Amino acid sequence: MPIALLALALSAFAIGTTEFVIMGLLPEVAGDLAVSLPDVGWLISGYALGVAISAPIMAIATARLPRKTCLVLLMVIFIIGNVLCALAYSYGLLMIARVVTALCHGAFFGIGAVVAAGLVPANRGASAVALMFTGLTLANVLGVPAGTWLGQLFGWRATFWCVSLLGAAALLVSLPAQRNAVPANLAREMSALRNGRLLLSLLMTVFFAAAMFTLFSYIAPLLLQVTHISDRGVSWTLFLIGAGLTVGNLLGGRLADWRVSVALILSFALIALFSVLFRWTSGTLWPAEITLFFWAMATFCTVPVLQFNVVAHGNDAPNLVSTLNISAFNIGNALGAWAGGQVIDAGLGLTMVPLAAGRLALGGLLICLVTFSRPPRRPLTA
Repeated sequence: MPIALLALALSAFAIGTTEFVIMGLLPEVAGDLAVSLPDVGWLISGYALGVAISAPIMAIATARLPRKTCLVLLMVIFIIGNVLCALAYSYGLLMIARVVTALCHGAFFGIGAVVAAGLVPANRGASAVALMFTGLTLANVLGVPAGTWLGQLFGWRATFWCVSLLGAAALLVSLPAQRNAVPANLAREMSALRNGRLLLSLLMTVFFAAAMFTLFSYIAPLLLQVTHISDRGVSWTLFLIGAGLTVGNLLGGRLADWRVSVALILSFALIALFSVLFRWTSGTLWPAEITLFFWAMATFCTVPVLQFNVVAHGNDAPNLVSTLNISAFNIGNALGAWAGGQVIDAGLGLTMVPLAAGRLALGGLLICLVTFSRPPRRPLTA
């Protein structure tokens, strides 16, 4: 295993922690800044939209830089953003700081995934991408529960100080350079977007992330108010979810190396199933915990498959399309946080949030079936 993959995974761990830890701290941030839970949910959406908008711009702007220089620069932006989060004394400033932090996210994962796939033989490319994204899942196993516990104990700002230190630690590890990189050609990069299957694949990612974050964004209030567990219990449940995400991520890499279409169809079906099932198991501790573990497995089983699928359909411009997939993921992230907030604002109750997530997963399943139901068309020639 190349040591460079471990460096990428460590960076992914730091970035994943700052993205997801806010979900475990929603009640603390809402109380400290005197805003509602749906308002704090917009901190998730603001971050996600920042990633979605900035990812392709940052990828193109840094395309001519050496890959290692680019990755280091992105991590410096990450550290600055998290320090600003820790210093923010109002809701508006915290939102701005989250958007600054988001500037590094999409380009790092998009470029990093391409670099990771290039470090191993072609038939192990999806597994290499999955290994990098293991850092993201371990952020949910260790980073999010620990950050939630730390924020509950010492205040949510302490969590962002620690995440800043994580980013600094990631810089001490030797990030990989991208060897034999082809200089960026904007016309060639944009021409890849004429592939209909690529556009459907990006839409799949939007629906996947929307389904995931409709539920995940409000998991802490659900556990506290519906399952009736303690603050410490929330941290342990987030740890359990993170374990499921990690197992699913590694499984997804193996499935993508085998057959992408089957992996995606199965994953979307299981996400829908376990989301809907959580509507009825959320009121009892152990059924809720078991359901969330399998929901997490199904969810992150999809991540490396989606990333590999997009690059396969846009192989003429792998850096751009890989980064666009991160943008699509975060558009779905913002949509999911918004959808969950709308369910709550409408007075339907927290228990209706999982049903909304299940519907979005079924939408993703439908797009999968359309995408893989017919052979790809040849591009039109002039």
